[in-house]
Amino acid sequence: MQNEQSSVERKEPWDITSKERAIFSIIVMTGAFMAILDTTVVDVIVPKLTGPLATDMYGVQWIITSYMVAAAIALLITEYLIKRLGSKTVFILGVLLFTVASLFCGLADSLEHIIVFRVVQGVGEALIMVTSHIMIFSYFPPEKKGLAMGLFGLGVSFAPALGPTIGGYLTEYYNWRMVFFINVPVGVLLMVSGIVFLPKERFFERLKFNFASFTLLSFATVTLLIMLSKGQQLGWFNDYYIGVLLLCSIIGFLLYGLSELWSKNRLIDFSLFKNLTFANGMMIYFFILGFSMYQYFYLLPIYYEHIKMLPTLDAGIAVFAFAVFIGIFSPLAGILSDKIGAKKTVLIASIFYVATSIAFLPTLNYYTPLNQAMLLTIPFGIGMGLFFAPVTVMVLQNAPQNKGELAIVLMDYFRFVGGSFGTALATNNMEYFKNLHSLRMEELQNSDYLNHILAETAKALSISIDKAKAVFANYEAFMGYNYGFYNTFMHAAYWGVLGSVFVLLLFVNFKGSKERS
Repeated sequence: MQNEQSSVERKEPWDITSKERAIFSIIVMTGAFMAILDTTVVDVIVPKLTGPLATDMYGVQWIITSYMVAAAIALLITEYLIKRLGSKTVFILGVLLFTVASLFCGLADSLEHIIVFRVVQGVGEALIMVTSHIMIFSYFPPEKKGLAMGLFGLGVSFAPALGPTIGGYLTEYYNWRMVFFINVPVGVLLMVSGIVFLPKERFFERLKFNFASFTLLSFATVTLLIMLSKGQQLGWFNDYYIGVLLLCSIIGFLLYGLSELWSKNRLIDFSLFKNLTFANGMMIYFFILGFSMYQYFYLLPIYYEHIKMLPTLDAGIAVFAFAVFIGIFSPLAGILSDKIGAKKTVLIASIFYVATSIAFLPTLNYYTPLNQAMLLTIPFGIGMGLFFAPVTVMVLQNAPQNKGELAIVLMDYFRFVGGSFGTALATNNMEYFKNLHSLRMEELQNSDYLNHILAETAKALSISIDKAKAVFANYEAFMGYNYGFYNTFMHAAYWGVLGSVFVLLLFVNFKGSKERS
């Protein structure tokens, strides 16, 4: 009774002045932008790290993947921390972890060290993302929730696309360590401003946390991701290790399910998924905003650097071509969502996204002029920018008010797990299709004629026949890589098509669905 009276007396979070709303929004948006930027800022420096860290593409891929999977797992505990400590405290804690980990990532001198600190960085990122998501949503009145998510979409959609540009600039004019060091002063400034300006909540809940379910779900997620990451490298189920990982993952998920059934304090309230609009929204998050989009965030910088042979900075600028349009259309999508409804806006976004990812991106190869390649990615950027705000508004509108934190946690969890799996799958696909096209080229070759041409070329250039063969082998591998990108881009698009099925299901009326208007 006393709690009900208190809730009546207190004012709503959005009952603040325009100046306060602007200050609060800038602080949390800067935190979200900094955190989400680090999911892709290293994409463009990945080819540069194989030498300094003495590893290959499979190894450096874990610098990206470890960050994302750590963030996904840490998301599962954020609802508990927010309700116990408050959004402001958890936000500042996340910024602290992120800043310290960034410093040590920059100082790391081995692959193992940088992966460890990227994991800590990912935990900090999870705390920042959920709390900033909750706080900015609370600063705007109900009729402007779409605009709030459009602004937040600048961080979630624009930052990953902008990451390669910033990473390219810092690497070109300084070195790869500056990609991490740049976070330190920003993080310190954020902590100070957050402590001074952000409002502190007055109401907290005492919750029990289900550590057993958390541990089992984390174990299952990590083992499945390692299996996907190592599969192509080890020959999939020809290797005993892959089979063991799959078995561990299946057992982990089964035990997690049993733990949830037997527990009074469940880690995830699956009753939310009885609302089919909510459930479809989560699948859209997983397959489109996670599995498909993050493959493109990962692949496009590699395409510009490895196939177009651009310097790191130029590759970042090329990626920036579509990043600009993500930034422009994210707030516009929020406004459109408030005008015509979230579902219709999501449908428009999916049509843009699927059409451009199938029609335009697979055409990119070595022979595509750079200006043309950049222009072909712009409609794709528009599709990306249109997605985040309406999907988020739609999901939160269909979640109970007291489950808002859990809904945001699940959205970010599905996106990060999907992104982690997508990045691992993109690496596997690149290597697989590169090798496949190389083998097909060898099958079509006339070996006698080829040896004759190589012998004549070696004689004309005054080099040994072995050197001529080595040069041709490198050319053959490069062309395999080049043609393989068509298949890799298409496979990323297929996941977007699968996600679009759930977009269409939004317009199907099912009996018994508990959709909220």
